[in-house]
Amino acid sequence: MKWLSWDINLKTRLIGETLFNMLFWMYFPFLTIYFSDELGVVEAGIMMTAPSIISIFGGMIGGYVTDQFGRRKIMLVGAFMQAAFFALFALSFSPWFDYVAFIGISLGKSFYRPASTAMVADLVPDEERRSVFATFASANNLGAVLGPIIGAVLFFQYRSELLWACTVVTLLYSIAILYIIRETMPEHEEEDAESKTLLLLVKQQFVNYCEILKDRVFFFYILGGIFITVSIMQLDLYLAIYVRNFVPAQELFSIGEWSVALSSEEVFGWMIGLNGLLFVLCVIPVTKMLDSWSDRNSLILSACLSGIGMFLVGFTTSAWLLFGITVILTIGEIIHGPVVQNFVSKYAPKHARGQYMGASDLQYSLGRLIAPFTVILSVSLSPVLIFGFIMVCALISAIIYVFVFKILPENYTANNKNRDF
Repeated sequence: MKWLSWDINLKTRLIGETLFNMLFWMYFPFLTIYFSDELGVVEAGIMMTAPSIISIFGGMIGGYVTDQFGRRKIMLVGAFMQAAFFALFALSFSPWFDYVAFIGISLGKSFYRPASTAMVADLVPDEERRSVFATFASANNLGAVLGPIIGAVLFFQYRSELLWACTVVTLLYSIAILYIIRETMPEHEEEDAESKTLLLLVKQQFVNYCEILKDRVFFFYILGGIFITVSIMQLDLYLAIYVRNFVPAQELFSIGEWSVALSSEEVFGWMIGLNGLLFVLCVIPVTKMLDSWSDRNSLILSACLSGIGMFLVGFTTSAWLLFGITVILTIGEIIHGPVVQNFVSKYAPKHARGQYMGASDLQYSLGRLIAPFTVILSVSLSPVLIFGFIMVCALISAIIYVFVFKILPENYTANNKNRDF
């Protein structure tokens, strides 16, 4: 599906989300280092779990209200929330104040995500969704090319200015949603939106999620996603701590008297930048290359690459070897994202697509909840043991994905005869 033929909703979102992510990657990878320096390693590890817990409830509410009130309205709520909390973060009175703002940003993103993904599923035919999701993944990671490299300097020296820039960009994107994007929720999904208290809304959504998770396929799909998320998230968590503490400043290359040397923080920034560059250059080609592969085989391959790549990190402090391992990690991550979104968009009933998208986000929220424990464990365990634990999580994910596709109902495979499940 060519970009020029896309609906105006998708074009607007692609541009807005790309601009936002250019700034996002200038600050997010360095939060673990920032909070560990300001408040302690153990404290930072514990603190990084709280946004995930809040995101679980945000995703639950976001998925439900997406199906009740529409995609556009909930995207607006999530976008304006992020703009407001970025402004609070930019004021930066104290690390604890910054932390509260970070939680608010995470909550806004958890509202926005199910509605955003459901809108793509509303507008794009089944056979073209992988390609569209891959394009969004590529564009959203465009900022991850230069963002971490620039952020390694800006975040620690000009944090307030950087966060004000995030505030302005997010606010402008919110205004674009308000005036350009139209509603896409199918009419048959609309229900009478009776006035409900927040407590009743949470209770009803909890009941709905319990019903969704009684679906064995979807339950184990989420469980597999939790374990691979633990591995993928380490790029912004334990990997940052490992590079900071164990990778020395080193000369990258030299030509005559001219040379490039990197500090440990800059090595980490370059790794994240390489991760983003590979996403931008490879997500669409890799997705097309594996288009004939089944969702099952793609998910298993992504889990294995992620786990093995992470384990190899623990055996080197060389910047060049770390860059090479980053390629392995990134390919695993590239394969995973579009396939997961494609699976849910095909599997979810149309009348509950927003709720299934929100429920699918549980794998990321719960995975992010568990992932920071590697930072806590780093106080008492060696890097090899921690990276070994990360690899085991990824391999468990691969095993669960094998099981998921064994119990997948025939009505799903009937719609996908061109793939071997």
